[in-house]
Amino acid sequence: EAAVEVARAALGDAGPGVEWRSAAFGNTAHLELGSPYPTDSVELVDAADAVLMGAIAGPEELPPELPKGEPCLLSLRRQLGVWANLRPVCSNPALFAASPLRPERLQGVDILFVRELTGGIYYGEKTRDANSATDVCRYTVLEIERVLRMACDLARSRRKKITMVDKANVLETSRLWRDTATRIAGEEYPDLDYEHVLVDAMAMHLLNRAADFDVIVTENMFGDILTDEASMLAGSMGLLPSAALGDGTRGLFEPVHGTAPDIVGRGIANPYAAISSVAMLLRWSLGLAEAADRIDAAVAAAVADRVWTPDLGGAANTRSVTDAVLERL
Repeated sequence: EAAVEVARAALGDAGPGVEWRSAAFGNTAHLELGSPYPTDSVELVDAADAVLMGAIAGPEELPPELPKGEPCLLSLRRQLGVWANLRPVCSNPALFAASPLRPERLQGVDILFVRELTGGIYYGEKTRDANSATDVCRYTVLEIERVLRMACDLARSRRKKITMVDKANVLETSRLWRDTATRIAGEEYPDLDYEHVLVDAMAMHLLNRAADFDVIVTENMFGDILTDEASMLAGSMGLLPSAALGDGTRGLFEPVHGTAPDIVGRGIANPYAAISSVAMLLRWSLGLAEAADRIDAAVAAAVADRVWTPDLGGAANTRSVTDAVLERL
């Protein structure tokens, strides 16, 4: 709700041209409507130019009598055809004290993670019996090529450095990633500074020299883990937005963080990530870069002025943060 309120304000005269619709989704929808992704919501998504997803709250476990299907988020991603997850991580000097790292480790951090979103171990065949379990990690050259090209194109618009993260000393899928990335970078992007880094080494480098990296591209699971670690560079996961994109302009936009059932109804949730996510929506899916820039600037100003929720070490609540962003717009 905070994100949509800020978006409406930032759009100004362009606001009437954007129609906002709400769709039921997740466990609460399952309990109330019998499906985590009801038909009405599917139809709304089909008609939408973009989807903004809230950190949807609900019970962790559904009653056993309710039918279980494919996780609704995977269904949503497949419906939208999104396969690349963009997660920007920037440090803010005002929040250096909120990070567990020393300030000198945070200076100048500006990273864009590009995570492959619809392949790998999360989507592979799974088996389990009383004594064993398997999770298949599978990638095709096409899946790797398309996300690499997106990452390289983005690097061209930034500092022209791209880092591909893998585990090629152990995994065959990572060897395919490395071979494909080396070919794509050499043949199609000779103007970029390209390197590859093993995932365990990257986990270390993010803590001791994060400012050295520009665009980091990697597979699904590695990207999921590394971006959670990288949230500490910003000070809190409550600050990180994300965009899931595919071949067209339609995208799925959501905070990197998940739900916080322990604070539901208390009005203290940090809305910055959701607000920054709607700025990404305006920029990437609707082509409204000016409104997105205004939101980003307002968020940065509010954070610099120490309008902080408890996760950042402050006493602001969801409403006061939203008001602070609106004032700075």
